[in-house]
Amino acid sequence: MEIFKIIVNIIEIIIFIYLGFAAIYIFIFAIAGRIGYKPKNLLEKRKRKFAVLIPGYKEDNVIIEVASEALKQDYPTELFDVVIIADTFKKETLDKLAQLPIKLIEVSFTKSTKSKALNKAMEIIGNEYDIALILDADNIMEYQFLSKFNQAFDRGFVSVQGHRVAKNTNTNFAILDAVSEEINNHIYRLGHRALGLSSALIGSGMAFEYSFFKSTMQKIDAVGGFDKELELRLLQGNKIIDYVEDALVYDEKVQNTEVFENQRKRWLSAQFVYFNRYFLPGIKDLFLKGNIDFMDKVYQMVQPPRILLLGLTTIFAAISLLFYLLDFKLINELLIIDFSFWITIFILTFL
Repeated sequence: MEIFKIIVNIIEIIIFIYLGFAAIYIFIFAIAGRIGYKPKNLLEKRKRKFAVLIPGYKEDNVIIEVASEALKQDYPTELFDVVIIADTFKKETLDKLAQLPIKLIEVSFTKSTKSKALNKAMEIIGNEYDIALILDADNIMEYQFLSKFNQAFDRGFVSVQGHRVAKNTNTNFAILDAVSEEINNHIYRLGHRALGLSSALIGSGMAFEYSFFKSTMQKIDAVGGFDKELELRLLQGNKIIDYVEDALVYDEKVQNTEVFENQRKRWLSAQFVYFNRYFLPGIKDLFLKGNIDFMDKVYQMVQPPRILLLGLTTIFAAISLLFYLLDFKLINELLIIDFSFWITIFILTFL
C-alpha cells in the first residue's frame, strides 16, 4: 500500500506541476498583454527593398486576388517585388498571373514543402533585396503593411511578426480558429514583447533580413512547421523577434472539422519533433548563456493546448472538491495535493 501511495503521489505531483506551470505561464503573459508593448526608438531611417514571397500549392482559387492585392501598398513600387511561387498551378492561372507586374516562379517537387519553395525562389531572384516577407497564398496585407514593417526594421531587429487576423468568420470553425489565433496574438506576441521576450512567429505575415533568411533557410528542409524551426534557430542565436500589432494581414480561417483537426495534428506533431531536438540545447543555453528567450520557446513546444488545459484543470478541480466535500477519507489520505490548489489553477486558467 505504501509503494502504491508513493507512485500515486509522484504521478499526482507531475500532473499538478505540468498543468499548474502552464496555467501560471498563460496568466502572466495574458496580464502582460494588457499592459501593452512600447516599441523601442528608431536606430536609423531608410527605405528597404522587400521581396514579398508568396508560396502556393494548388491555390488557383485565391492566388489571383492575393497577387493583385499584394501590389496595393503605399510603399514605393520600385522597392518591393511580389514573388508568386507557383507549385502545381493550372495553366489558365499561370497565364493570368503572367499578366500582372509580379515575379512568377514555377516550381515542382516530388514532395512539396513551403521551405523547398522558398529556397528555390530565393535561389532564382538573387540577392538584390534587404527584406524577405513571407505570406500564405490566401493572405492579404493592409495598405500600409510594408511601411510599418520597414519602420520596425529601423529599430534594429532582424525578424518581425505582423498581426494576423481573420479574413472570414462564416462558419463556427472559422470563428473558433479566429478567436484562438487572437488569444495567441495577445499571449505569445504582445504579452511576450511587453516582458522583453520575443514574439512568436506564425508562419506568415512575418519578415526577416534577406541575407539572414536566405542563409538560414538553406539549412532547413522541414516537412511541416518550418517557422518553428526558424524561430528556434533565431532565439538560439540571441536574435529578438519583434511584433507590430498595428500591421494587419488578413488570413483565411479553416471552415470545417476535418481541416481544423488535421491542422492541429500537424502543429502538435511538429512541436514534439522540435522539443525533442532542442530540449537539451535549450537547457544548456539557459544555464550557460542565460538565454531565457530560447528556453521559453522550447517550453512552448510541450505546453498543453489551452482547451485541453482548461478541460483537465476543470476535471481535477471538480474531482478534488467532490472528494473533499464528501469526505472520502481513503482517497483524501492517498492524495497529497489539496483541493484548493486545483481550484486555484482552474481559476487562473479560466481567467
